[in-house]
Amino acid sequence: MDQWFLAFTLGNAAILTNACLLPLYPGLIAFLAGNAGNERARQATAVLGVLVLAGIMTMMIAIGAILAILSASFGSLLSIMLPVIYISVIILGTMMVAGLNPFEKLQTAQAPVTDNPYLSAFVYGLFFGPMTLPCTGPILVSALSLGTGFSTVASGLTYFFFFGLGFGWPLVVLPILTLPFQRRVVAWLSRNHDMFNVAAGMLLIAVGIFGFLTELLPQYLPGFYLNQTIQLLYWVIVAAVTIFVAYSYNNQHKIKNDNIETTA
Repeated sequence: MDQWFLAFTLGNAAILTNACLLPLYPGLIAFLAGNAGNERARQATAVLGVLVLAGIMTMMIAIGAILAILSASFGSLLSIMLPVIYISVIILGTMMVAGLNPFEKLQTAQAPVTDNPYLSAFVYGLFFGPMTLPCTGPILVSALSLGTGFSTVASGLTYFFFFGLGFGWPLVVLPILTLPFQRRVVAWLSRNHDMFNVAAGMLLIAVGIFGFLTELLPQYLPGFYLNQTIQLLYWVIVAAVTIFVAYSYNNQHKIKNDNIETTA
């Protein structure tokens, strides 16, 4: 259950740090809904959002199936893969906290648009993950890497299902909100993009450390075990530290910007 919640949380972190396409998303859905017919535009908007989510879930489950099958086939290598995976996740998280994104120079892919607005929405969902790679690359790559750490296909598929759900549910809710509220939500997310990046980076670092503590150290230190209470306390501390660091960073960033504007 903890793994599924983690997958859902990583999905939410990926969409909240998506500064590439999220601001454009409401306009695209409104455009597609308009093509579907003005008399049912509101109803069409809700359906289109669901189809985008369906596209995201289809792609995530397909990727999960491939990685899960590969992981099950090479299960003997899992003990070697896990340290590499967790170290990679910690490194990517550290880079996010430092404001570095190794994927930012990648070009944003374009989803094909068809004459059928409903098909276009589904295809948009299929391409949404790859299209956001320049912005959400560290989180997406970390989530994919963590998904290879399951020994059974069913566990891997469930993990990617919850990640896709966390990644896609805001895209269902956002289009059905009123236009002014949509703009306020997107503007707030855009203004606080750096804060969410720091928070997501802290989360990745915590995930990597947690993996070492719960899956690797017990193999080398007999008797080492973190019970459920300690694990819960760990995540409570992680949540508190993450909120404090991200909030402090956001305040310092705003003060710095205000000083620059005042000087100018």
